[in-house]
This record gives sequence, structure tokens and C-alpha cells, in this order.
Amino acid sequence: MAVQSAPETMEQVFKWEGSLDDLKGLVSERAITGETMLLNMGPHHPSTHGVLRVLLELDGEEIVTCLPDVGFLHTGIEKTIESKTYEKGVTLTDRMDYLAPMSNNMGYCLAVEKLVGLEVPYRAQIMRVICLELTRLNSHLVWLGTHAIDMGAMSVFLYAFREREMILKMFETLSGQRLMGSYMRPGGVWRDFPEGFLQTLESFLEYFQPKIDDYERLLTKNPLWIDRTQGIGVIEPEQAMAWGISGPSLRGSGVNWDLRKTMPYSSYEQFDFNVPVGEHGDVYDRYLVRILEMRESVKIIQQALKKLPAKGPFRSENRKFVPPPRAELGQSMEAVIHHFKLWTEGFSAPDEEVFVAIESPRGELGVYLHGTGGTKPRRIHFKTPSFVHISSLPIMTQGHLIADLVAIIGSVDVVLGDCDR
Repeated sequence: MAVQSAPETMEQVFKWEGSLDDLKGLVSERAITGETMLLNMGPHHPSTHGVLRVLLELDGEEIVTCLPDVGFLHTGIEKTIESKTYEKGVTLTDRMDYLAPMSNNMGYCLAVEKLVGLEVPYRAQIMRVICLELTRLNSHLVWLGTHAIDMGAMSVFLYAFREREMILKMFETLSGQRLMGSYMRPGGVWRDFPEGFLQTLESFLEYFQPKIDDYERLLTKNPLWIDRTQGIGVIEPEQAMAWGISGPSLRGSGVNWDLRKTMPYSSYEQFDFNVPVGEHGDVYDRYLVRILEMRESVKIIQQALKKLPAKGPFRSENRKFVPPPRAELGQSMEAVIHHFKLWTEGFSAPDEEVFVAIESPRGELGVYLHGTGGTKPRRIHFKTPSFVHISSLPIMTQGHLIADLVAIIGSVDVVLGDCDR
């Protein structure tokens, strides 16, 4: 971290490309003259939750200007997917929002299914809902633990990660991987729930519900937590919508917008759940919305367990797009041919464009997909919530203290892989 106020040394500290005049319009005139201080926070500061660099203009400890600087984690995922067949592109989506990989899988698979007109069996839709809500719990637990420890609440971090470990073990049972299992596939899911999985899930839900009460006992009425969060980082509903904020950060400002309700997918319209909203749009309300969302996710999974058919396909049986099960390969020459062609050439998709959006744990994840008529996409682009939320930091932080910036960044729940791609 570098702290400098003399204009002669700013170029060395920030390695700015061009003259100091380039800063004009981005920071105040007081920064150019050295009256206020310019300070780098990140890209290696732990509370920026990844390689996020924030250039701060400070008057003492008060933030005058906050300039986010992203791009340190750019991996070229979108461009790489354009060189892959549609089936093989799934594994790359895991690597974007690495706290909610199944949500990324889901958005991508929905886009592919819409482009080629592929139907998903009902049982597979319910299985997807279970996995998506487990992913939401997984993501919110990481957010809760890291957000709390940023502000000194060590115990919550340990408890949240204890519960998250149980979810990761279930993911490993499903896909063989704790984090990036690529479990969602075009047409359904990779394989059926293994034996004993549903019993493990039911036991986890019974265990987990009282733990949410424990988190609230530690934080919700804690006077120190309230002092650090209430009235901090306020964003009004009109501002939030104008900036494109979504998810819990938007609902914390009192806007009742959840794509699972307003534009349901994967049979979400059949589920009874509430959409928690805040009143003040501050750090505290964004915290409370996510806590309540975890309770709603438990309700959704419990309903899904009742709706889940005992038998039925877990993936489409359309062999034009979906590889045959392994059991058929030793019995059918046609199955071998389909398997070989799908894994070497892939399937063709029309030269058309589609857009789908889902409610990821962080907010609205939009997927634009344009086919070529061949086996690889012409263009794919993800509209991710983290990029938008980082962009809105300047209006949330102005006039607050550096310590408040830590709370504000944590409250909008950003993942830099989700931002840079």
C-alpha cells in the first residue's frame, strides 16, 4: 500500500499512463494540488475480496473520491468459450463466479437450450432447483463469514465456514469436485443423485436452520454491528435501478425484484417463497436480506424434495444434443456413434441469438449467446452483477470513512472472477 500526496511522485506511485492532467475530472482539484491525499487500497488488500484496486482520495479519513480499478483477474473466458463446442463450454463457466459455479452453469445451459430448442425433463428441473439453492447457501455463507471477519466478528466466520464445508461435501458427492463440478449440462444434469444424497441433504437442512438463528443472535441486534452498518453505504431505490444493481443489493434498497419470481425458470413458478426486501438501502439491510434469503432457500429445497419424482430421466434423451448413457455404449452401435460425434464434433446450433437471465446469489446473471449454424458459438457474453456493483461503489462511499469502505465492499458481495472474466 502506498501513500503519497506530492504531485511530483504520483506518477511513480500509481504508474499512471500519461500526465497528472489525466486525473482531472476523476479526482478533485485538491488532489492535484496535494491538499488531499491519494491512496491505493488493493489490489492485494484482503478486504477488497479479490484483486480489486481502489484509488481513494482522502481528506483525513473521509473519502472524497473512490475510483475502482478492475481487470487484474481477466482470464478471457468468454473468448475461450467461442473456440469450444457447446458441451465443453460448461466447464469454463465454473471459473467465473467461483463461489456459485452451478449458477453460472445454469445460465449458460439455459441459453444453449433456448438456442437449440432443447427440452429439460421435469425431474431434472427440480434437481437443478435443489442444486441452485444449495449454491445460494454456499455463496451466502462465504459472504457472511468474510463480511463479518472484515469488521472483527471472528466467531461468525468460523461458524459459517463450518456449515459451508457440509455443502461442499455434498457437491463432491454429486460431481466429484467440491467447487467446480460442471454438474449442470445442456438438457439436464450430469448424473442422477447418488444413493444416500437425499438423506444427507435432509439431515443438513434440519441441522442448518437453527444455525441461521445463531448467526442472527451474534449480529442482528449487536450494538457494535449496528453502529458499523446502519446508515452506511446507502443507495436509494432510484439510484440502484439506474446503476443496474440487482440481487440482494437491490432488494436491500426496497425494490422487490427477483428473477425467480418475475421471470421464473426451471419450474420456480411452482415454489412458494418470499422475496425479502429492505427499507433503507444501507449495509445493514443488505446483510438482513441475505440472512432472510438463506431461510427462504431452505424452504425452497424442502419443497423441492417433496416435488422430486422418485423416478424419471435426469437429462434429455434427445440424442442429437445429449450423449447416451455409458450403459448403452456396450449394447448399441448407434449409441457409440452419437457419443463419438458429440464429444469430437459437438452439435450444431442455428445462426441466431438468444438472451437469458437467472437470479444468481449476487444478482442478475445474463447470458447472451449467438450461434453460427455450426458447433461453436460466434459470440457469448455474460452480464455479471459484480461488475455493476463495483461500478456503483463511488456513489455509496462518498463522505464515509475508510473503515466504512470495508463494510460497503463486503455488503455488495463482489467476486472478481465474476467481474473480469
